[in-house]
Amino acid sequence: MSEEQRRQLQQQLWNIANALRGKMNADEFRDYILGFIFYKYLSEKIARFGDEVLEADKLKFTDLDEATEEGLAMVEAVREAAVQELGYFLKPSELFHSLAQRGTNRLDAGGNGESFNFILGDLARILKNIEQSTLGTDSADDFSNLFEDLDLTSSKLGATEKAKNDLVAKVLSHLDKIDFNLSDTNADVLGDAYEYLIGEFAAGAGKKAGEFYTPQPVSTLLAKLVTIGRTKLKSAYDPTCGSGSLLLRVKREAHGVDKIYGQELNRTTYNLARMNMILHGVHYSDFDIRQEDTLEHPQHLGLQFQAIVANPPFSAHWSASPLFMNDDRFSQYGRLAPAKKADFAFVQHMLSHLADDGTMAVVLPHGVLFRGAAEGVIRRYLIEKMNCLDAVIGLPANIFYGTGIPTCVLVFKRCRKNPDDVLFVDASQHFDKVKTQNVMRPEHIKKIIAAYKARKDEEKYSRVASLKEIAENDYNLNIPRYVETFEAEEPIDLEAVAAELTKLEEESRKTDETIAAFCRELGITPRSRRRRTIG
Repeated sequence: MSEEQRRQLQQQLWNIANALRGKMNADEFRDYILGFIFYKYLSEKIARFGDEVLEADKLKFTDLDEATEEGLAMVEAVREAAVQELGYFLKPSELFHSLAQRGTNRLDAGGNGESFNFILGDLARILKNIEQSTLGTDSADDFSNLFEDLDLTSSKLGATEKAKNDLVAKVLSHLDKIDFNLSDTNADVLGDAYEYLIGEFAAGAGKKAGEFYTPQPVSTLLAKLVTIGRTKLKSAYDPTCGSGSLLLRVKREAHGVDKIYGQELNRTTYNLARMNMILHGVHYSDFDIRQEDTLEHPQHLGLQFQAIVANPPFSAHWSASPLFMNDDRFSQYGRLAPAKKADFAFVQHMLSHLADDGTMAVVLPHGVLFRGAAEGVIRRYLIEKMNCLDAVIGLPANIFYGTGIPTCVLVFKRCRKNPDDVLFVDASQHFDKVKTQNVMRPEHIKKIIAAYKARKDEEKYSRVASLKEIAENDYNLNIPRYVETFEAEEPIDLEAVAAELTKLEEESRKTDETIAAFCRELGITPRSRRRRTIG
């Protein structure tokens, strides 16, 4: 898809979103628009799959007549194959296009615009049928309650049933006009549209909508770091996966991941993550996304992953219960992360899942580099005892939605090629300003990756520090201790400054004399001005 096509698609999608804007908050109409897009995707995928099953009979899935015995038999044959292959099923009458057409009445030349038939009940039933079609199958968990946030009874859609129906039918009608080009396996139109809308909702709604979304440049950086030297990954894991975009970025950078794992606390965001996987062509058997609190109730204990990425909630609260001192994830460090700053708790959890040949990259607030007490103890253990910290990368401030704090990326490896040192990169000044947000461009990411690969000193940008030096700094990782970015000011010529001040004083004296002469002519007593002294 060309940039112009992408721009037009984004404009169409945003126009549709605007139909809901004003009636509800951005994070609320997000649930509707993304849910409808997902329904459209499932419909188009079933239609294409049905056509393939019926190809030998020279039939089209959408042409099957459900009112006849022969038509129902054909539908049942497609259903059995679809549930086996795709994990779900929709009847021809339940497809997005069919429902959107039923909902809209085009008025003739004598009437302007369009009117809407009542389809709200049918839509609710269809969405429920999608979930029920998976019951008793291997895909049941991945489709369970996927549409629970799409509340078609909400008064925010309208004050009356007619108003709700008209709004929903209008949105479906607009979406029906967009070709997501599913036949082109190389075009990820739907995935791009989905990520665009998620990003726009995050940008427009601040922290509340942005908490589940890692800006694409940061996702790209993390994905590139954990896939260096790999063309295929056995597994990838994100313990705070949000909408799943970061995991999908890893899959894209690695040209394939055998199995994707993730965990997410927020129920709505968990549903988005599962939708996002399916929308991007990840088969239901190739991902395992769970909904629970990762620190308190981990869902993938005992598993090891080749690539681990995360953008945990900054300085989140957790119980820090003393019972966790018996938990293998935390016990060896001797201290637990503070209850009001769970940053290192996430690091410890992630390291417990890191395979011996794996790489882990995590975004954290700058405070983890130098804060003392329990965090200082944990930081020292990671470097001195485990020797698993491979790099510290400082990022620009104000690149995340909802917070302007500076952040860093920590890269960990269990088996390091450079066990005697740690690479420090200061990329904090490498960004473009876009309105009120700082943005990392591809060239900025490319420079970071090049520095990570080269692992060499570069003035005011990167430095390789020995473990001995880090120990001498009491395991403080604050980047300015290692990467000198101080810009010396031009020396000041004090004699020249003094001469300039003398000249100005002389000019001021002459001005005073001129004013005094005018005052005498006018019979006014001039006021004296205090003179500056130089020297």
